[in-house]
Amino acid sequence: MGCQMNKADSAKLAAGLDRLGQQPVDRPEEADLVVINTCVVREHAERRAVSKLGSLKRLKAQRNGLRIVLTGCLVGPRTAELQQRFPYVDVFAAPQAFTEIISAIDSEGCISRSSEFWAATFPAPDGPTAYVPVVHGCNKFCSYCIVPYRRGREHSRPLADLRREVEHLVAGGVREVTLLGQSVEAYGRDLADHTDLADLMRDLHEIEGLERIRFLTSYPADVTERIIDTVAELPKVCECFSLPLQSGDDEALARMRRSYTADEYRTVVERIRHRIPNVAITTDVIVGFCGETEAQFQCTYDLLAELRFDKVHVAAYSPRPGTIAAHTLEDDVPAEAKQTRLQAVESLEARIAGEINAALVGSVQEVLVEESRRGKWSGRTRSDKLAHFTGDCRAGELVRVRIERASPWSLQGKAIGGG
Repeated sequence: MGCQMNKADSAKLAAGLDRLGQQPVDRPEEADLVVINTCVVREHAERRAVSKLGSLKRLKAQRNGLRIVLTGCLVGPRTAELQQRFPYVDVFAAPQAFTEIISAIDSEGCISRSSEFWAATFPAPDGPTAYVPVVHGCNKFCSYCIVPYRRGREHSRPLADLRREVEHLVAGGVREVTLLGQSVEAYGRDLADHTDLADLMRDLHEIEGLERIRFLTSYPADVTERIIDTVAELPKVCECFSLPLQSGDDEALARMRRSYTADEYRTVVERIRHRIPNVAITTDVIVGFCGETEAQFQCTYDLLAELRFDKVHVAAYSPRPGTIAAHTLEDDVPAEAKQTRLQAVESLEARIAGEINAALVGSVQEVLVEESRRGKWSGRTRSDKLAHFTGDCRAGELVRVRIERASPWSLQGKAIGGG
């Protein structure tokens, strides 16, 4: 459940289980081991995890020997409360604590506890795209966010390890990788050789068979000119930034412990667009954060209208136990006001995204073919727009697609030949 990092973690864990001779099954009823990889960034995500645990409790009562593992951001450094709430769970493992999970299977510790086991365990590709975590954890401690308390401080993976993983993925048919970090520009700050994200992208750019490189999520104050230049200069790096705003009001940003002002954020966007004129920028926004007034929300709305993002991921604030905001700030914005503000942003997003996508009608876009459903292929453009199209294609190909129709959420067209 949850973010791209969770998906990448699950794929790596699956690869480790595979190395120990385990096989995946289609239904929990057939399993000897069930692992739930959880997300608690939003209250809704936590409720989903708890609901899934409830169904597994009933299953375990019927299945002698079934083992249940709970991992991901629901699990913190202290598990006593979780053990009381879910006594039928066999293992509680913090994010990326793979060895603890493997212990549920590999009781003899034959290879899973070797220091080389996980370093040499790479996910099995399941399509032409893959997520590759490059820096784990986060040092930002935004007041609303639980992630640093669950995933720990920033820890970068060595460049050589990342290159080996990407080469492995490409050998298995992957053509596009997305480099992941809670703040991806933090990559390399803790490494002795001072490698940074730009160095990593330049190194991976040389891998034969790799066609595209993406990266997310960016922290506005960390986006350097060197990284912007690298995106502009390297043909394989897609012209797309995921750049969370969270609020367009300076007082709200200060309460959120974001280390920039609205004007500083605007300047970062202007620098990116000046250097990369055809760039796509997506953002994240929280409405109804503690103390947000109507005037402060209007600042956010006005900035979104001004900057015209390709996509806005918007969520209503919900307190996360253990965060700074939950301890020190009052969740004082009424639920009705949160919902009204969320709908206003969604409506604005639909209008702007619709206008941006409509401007692409008649153009030819490079699309990486990912899958076929109901007689149409689908894939994404370099600017990360979902495209559905017809034509003689196969998964993993780069094709040129003439765009015939557009909505705020996707493009429709016809493939006209190879890329």
